[in-house]
Amino acid sequence: MQSWNQLYRSLATRSHNLPCKLHGAAALSVRTYADKAAIDADVTVVGSGPGGYVAAIKSAQLGFKTVCVEKNVTLGGTCLNVGCIPSKALLNNSYLYHMAHGKDFESRGIEISGISLNLEKMMAQKSGAVKALTGGIAHLFKQNKVTHVNGFGKVTGKNQVMAVAADGSEQVINTKNILIATGSEVTPFPGIQIDEETVVSSTGALSLKKVPDELIVIGAGVIGVELGSVWQRLGSKVTAVEFLGHVGGMGIDMEISKNFQRILQKQGVKFKLGTKVMGATKRPDGKIDVAVEAAAGGKNETLTCDVLLVCIGRRPFTQNLGLDSVGIELDNRGRIPVNSRFQTKVPSIYAIGDVVAGPMLAHKAEDEGIICVEGMAGGAVHIDYNCVPSVIYTHPEVAWVGKTEEQLKEESVPYKVGKFPFAANSRAKTNADTDGLVKILSHKETDRMLGAHILGSGAGEMINEAALAMEYGASCEDIARVCHAHPTVSEAFREANLAASFGKAINF
Repeated sequence: MQSWNQLYRSLATRSHNLPCKLHGAAALSVRTYADKAAIDADVTVVGSGPGGYVAAIKSAQLGFKTVCVEKNVTLGGTCLNVGCIPSKALLNNSYLYHMAHGKDFESRGIEISGISLNLEKMMAQKSGAVKALTGGIAHLFKQNKVTHVNGFGKVTGKNQVMAVAADGSEQVINTKNILIATGSEVTPFPGIQIDEETVVSSTGALSLKKVPDELIVIGAGVIGVELGSVWQRLGSKVTAVEFLGHVGGMGIDMEISKNFQRILQKQGVKFKLGTKVMGATKRPDGKIDVAVEAAAGGKNETLTCDVLLVCIGRRPFTQNLGLDSVGIELDNRGRIPVNSRFQTKVPSIYAIGDVVAGPMLAHKAEDEGIICVEGMAGGAVHIDYNCVPSVIYTHPEVAWVGKTEEQLKEESVPYKVGKFPFAANSRAKTNADTDGLVKILSHKETDRMLGAHILGSGAGEMINEAALAMEYGASCEDIARVCHAHPTVSEAFREANLAASFGKAINF
């Protein structure tokens, strides 16, 4: 293994004078009775989701001897295997089917007869995308010389991780630093047993064998509306039951949420807001009765469905990781407390992603993973969570970054609002896809952009311009004076900034 002087010199050369030394104790060789010879490492990442695998690759690129421990057979965690990636495949394909099967194609002069759904083939395309991407991570690990250890990773010391494989065999890794990136799991609903066939979590909803006649979704947050949209397009009657009084989950601007709900209802999704689920019972005929009542209290009502989808959120995957053995205590929400460098109370143990505070987003975990290992190498550690975007991948999409109007009112920040509807945008008009708007919030005195909220086709791509602008502290005038190609839907973003800065858009 390289001496620390050699490691420092190589890293300084590769990282252009980045001060590089691992902050933490030297690796301890602890005698064990594991099945395989112990591995020595500089950094051991537990978990290979977006945060973990990206951190492992960056760590190796910085010259650290890196190990990544993953309990599942495939790499990529929830996101790649049963989350972001497969759901986007189904969202895209179900939308194409919906356009062809409904009146959309017909209205464009495309007349097709005999359209039918081959659900098995649609699922196969989804699985193919997942397999290619998870296999891609394995390739990147080899390319960057990251050692992949399959097994359930458990902290067995301040400088040691043990991976227990499915066959019970054990692999010890003695390591200078440990990075916990174990992600999150589905939050169970008390009293409702998930079987992933008729009572499903998001995982089961991505692999249903047939289109249910009636689907009830518990929760109208991001996951609920996305998966509800998939099955509604494919032919299900979908009802979403939500405890809160709005759709889209936490963080969404209320004006955008109301418009979003109206569009989804027009598409055929039904909502019961301000409503709580009391329980669910399987009937002898296979159907499921779901008891609901108003959240504020009121008369009981029973809804019936073929499939019940439970998606009330996710919780950190932090149990049985051995954290208690080194004195790390979880907070009241099961998260690992860390400092600004993502260090736990044990200096050699770090944590990122869904197991720490902040939004449970893959891209947030990726950024944390990169800056965390850069910090281990002596680099600066900084992330502005106000500039982390959120996206709902329905059609139209919803995306936002920064503050909502409600937050600015609550914080007594003086602000201006600029809006521009896609109905007035030439590209949206030519695409016959005009639902939604762009809403920009700026500081009343300085014109600095404080928040961007987009409801419309391609919102998830457009929001990145807003995130970049906010990272650089741009004013709305700055954006309004940037030439945008014509005709593009992103011109609506420019027009909304014009409205926020100058009080009036050009084309509306």
